[in-house]
Amino acid sequence: MILLWILLAIVITILIISYLCFFMAFYVPKKEIIGPDDYDIPKGKIYEPFPDVMVSWMKETRQLPYEEVSIRSFDGLTLWGKYYEYAPGAPIELMFHGYRGSAERDLSGGVQRCFKLGRSALIVDQRGGGRSEGSVITFGINERRDCLTWLEMMGKHFGPEQKIILTGISMGAATVLMAAGEALPPNVIGVLADCGFHSPKAIILKVVRQMGLPAKLAYPFVKLGARMFGHFDLEETSPEEAVKKCRVPVIFVHGEADDYVPCDMSRICYEACASRKQLVTVPGAGHGLCYLADPEGYLAQLKTFFDSVI
Repeated sequence: MILLWILLAIVITILIISYLCFFMAFYVPKKEIIGPDDYDIPKGKIYEPFPDVMVSWMKETRQLPYEEVSIRSFDGLTLWGKYYEYAPGAPIELMFHGYRGSAERDLSGGVQRCFKLGRSALIVDQRGGGRSEGSVITFGINERRDCLTWLEMMGKHFGPEQKIILTGISMGAATVLMAAGEALPPNVIGVLADCGFHSPKAIILKVVRQMGLPAKLAYPFVKLGARMFGHFDLEETSPEEAVKKCRVPVIFVHGEADDYVPCDMSRICYEACASRKQLVTVPGAGHGLCYLADPEGYLAQLKTFFDSVI
């Protein structure tokens, strides 16, 4: 009888720790509504030099005409996006934001960049972000399926000949890289992956170590929490594995001073990628700040890379 109580206590302890890991890593609390005069700026010392630029991007994007679009995900969530048209028939970048971000916060600068390159932009609130439904972030696992559903919608909405580039920043980069390992429509002409990680497991282990916790001991609880409470397998796939099956050109961009997602994670994906590829690293740029650190160089690299397919 004592042994049964001990076993029960162990099981309960495992479940509690796993739930806490799930809550900290994957659960999205109810979102606050952003007012018309409010702007969601990323928090952290690396972003302190750039709030004025970020707010100006958001202000400018809010003034642009757009079409609101939505999809129904494979698991029944309504996901929202906004389409900004540069010109009829222009290539469209389908853009995905980062972990616990939103389309407006992370991608307003991307809309401005797209227009400079003569492209339209469809910016997406990923599950759990912005206006989109959902309370669980899956580090790109389920988000890659959402990407494929967005592509299906775009094929119907814009036509099968419409040229599309998949673009993502941070977890959004992981999302599009994992989607690129699936069967893509033929009108997808390339991928831009900015500061992505090479596997969900690797980035979680890295963050756990930064918290001063034993990563190898903590990770099984994180994985179990994802499975039990998030209903997904954290190791189902990874960007590194997906790009081995990729058949479209991929440009990887990463800041060399990124201390959140190390630059080497893009190097790992670059080495694994089976398609035409390029790796661009930006000296001194922190996480997600490559375009801010070197806007002209960023634009030039993208233009040169995609000139042959646009």
